[in-house]
Amino acid sequence: MWRYWMGGAGLAALAAGAVLWSAREAPSSALPAQPAMRAAATEADDAAPADVPEATARTREEKRFDRYDKDRDARITREEYLAARRKAFAKLDVDGDGRLSFDEWAIKTTTKFAAADRDRDGAMSRAEFATTAVKRKTPRPVKCPPERPSEES
Repeated sequence: MWRYWMGGAGLAALAAGAVLWSAREAPSSALPAQPAMRAAATEADDAAPADVPEATARTREEKRFDRYDKDRDARITREEYLAARRKAFAKLDVDGDGRLSFDEWAIKTTTKFAAADRDRDGAMSRAEFATTAVKRKTPRPVKCPPERPSEES
């Protein structure tokens, strides 16, 4: 039983030490660097070009609403709302009969399987299956304005 008491006392001492450690003051050598960093940040703000483009105030939902509102009357009708689905359905309905068969619905997958099955045996090996992985786009690099040389150098 005394082991539990000693463990609890050790845990309490550890918690008290952590509180005291986090409450101690920062060393005095770190304090002078802060105003210099603020001054550098202010200089960087002043050096920013005046023709920086500003983001529009439109939200993501406003942009999405505008994509659906084709006639720009600030209302989305049922036909406007379903237009994108109709276009997607029309692409899948190859024979144009207004009905979507399983083969029409699965055409992309069927085509992908046929392209991957290079030996045409009706089954994919591991190497063939690896070619069906989704190709991820690489993120576009951020284009920042070139850094201006500082006056001090």
